[in-house]
Amino acid sequence: MNITDITDITALSAQALHNAIHAREVSCVEVLMAYWEQIKTHNPRFNAIVSLHSLEANAHHPGLLSLAQALDADLKAGHSRGFLHGMPMAPKDLANTKDCVTTMGSPLLRHNSPKDDALVVQRMRHAGALFMGKTNTPEFGLGSHTYNPVFGTTLNAYHPHLSAGGSSGGAAVALALHMLPLADGSDFMGSLRNPAGWNNIFGLRPSQGRIPSLPSSDQFISQLGTEGPMARSVEDLARLLCIQAGPTPEAPLSLSQSNADLVAEIEAVLAGDPAPLGSCFGEDRPYTVGWLGDLEGHLAYEVGVSEQCRMGLARFEALGARVEEVKLGLDPDSIWQAWLTWRGALVAHRLGVLAQVPHAKEHMKPEALWELEQSHGLSAEDLMRASTTRTHLYHHLLALLQDHDVLALPSAQVWPFERSLAWPKVIVTLNGTRAMDTYHRWMEVVIYATLAGLPVLNIPTGFNKEGLPMGIQLIGQPQGEVALIKAGRAYERQISDWLSVKPAVLQGTVAMAGSSSRRSAN
Repeated sequence: MNITDITDITALSAQALHNAIHAREVSCVEVLMAYWEQIKTHNPRFNAIVSLHSLEANAHHPGLLSLAQALDADLKAGHSRGFLHGMPMAPKDLANTKDCVTTMGSPLLRHNSPKDDALVVQRMRHAGALFMGKTNTPEFGLGSHTYNPVFGTTLNAYHPHLSAGGSSGGAAVALALHMLPLADGSDFMGSLRNPAGWNNIFGLRPSQGRIPSLPSSDQFISQLGTEGPMARSVEDLARLLCIQAGPTPEAPLSLSQSNADLVAEIEAVLAGDPAPLGSCFGEDRPYTVGWLGDLEGHLAYEVGVSEQCRMGLARFEALGARVEEVKLGLDPDSIWQAWLTWRGALVAHRLGVLAQVPHAKEHMKPEALWELEQSHGLSAEDLMRASTTRTHLYHHLLALLQDHDVLALPSAQVWPFERSLAWPKVIVTLNGTRAMDTYHRWMEVVIYATLAGLPVLNIPTGFNKEGLPMGIQLIGQPQGEVALIKAGRAYERQISDWLSVKPAVLQGTVAMAGSSSRRSAN
């Protein structure tokens, strides 16, 4: 490998970067400086990475340069810390980091300095990650548009006047602009899937319990959000999942499969030929995708979203897969109401203590206050009724997955919208307009996999005529991350044309063709 400049280094996949570092073809210091220059070039405009550490030591941090030098010394002595050895990373600003403030995008937490890392951060640090700072997120992670009063707005990698999505918007943009080789995100209501789709990358929301969420004051009821990996390739995504996943006694509902067993299964997939798609049901049945569409008219899709996703489904058909239109067969309104109950209870638990601080509510976004209000009057009976609906949904999706390898839905109901909007109030569909009655109703499409706790892989599905990216959610079998990775690798081979489209700033231009004509309803 001939690595000559920062572009060579930052354009490498995480796997290739790992190989180059461990072959001593490039030093950890050189990798740091390459990414440092990339961040300095693009981050001031796109605002993806926040709380950036300095190269030199100060009172709060030993300095990135000395950390990179220590990593080089380890390799020289024959010691590798793991796959991430020397790789620049930046945990999402919802995850606790002991050497960096964790603000959650809130002015109330502007100076919050956790004493310990979150579990997912511990695991990445143990694997050799060099943490540059944090990736930006909406205030408290609420909403699928990454803006907050502490750091401002993260801009879409392909169209800087549009939203990056969220709440893992900073992670997605940092990846798309080659400011990081890998990124962690988290997903409650599409927070991994929507920004991955809007920035032409891959994102995996794992099965509930695959990556335990710690610290957490509750380990029994709060089972909707989860961390997960984001990457520019499926192989890189799988590598990061291997580091993040694994049970721990502190999380009693974490999946029992050992990390070693999961890694062995993933290694076998990565070592195999990615071309055969391979059905979960054996060689006598073709790989089958169940396309849920708009849930028989229930979901409002902006013009062109469904059609763009069908282009992605056509790439599956080119692999020999069978794509079938599937009816959900349940009342979506009852599922939405169950979602509001669960979300209201969990978000209120998370924000309630903070909201009791004198004058705190004066510094909280309207959507956070709305969430708190939704929890007022919720009873144990309400939560149990919602849990019954959730259980019924899981069993129903399980039945659909007996005939389909995956179920598919768009990763968002709208295209990336203007960055100045808090959220889209109206969706313009083929049949007119539909008003959104909550700040997150336009992301209703993601709640089905979340409520069921099933693994979901966001796959890029190309660009519309205005150059706007979109993604598809592939909802997998229970605990079926390995099968999703296998399918994702095969699909990835079919979309090299879409993946080769890089953001304009990486091509030395200022805007993609058609970007100035974009308009969003508000």
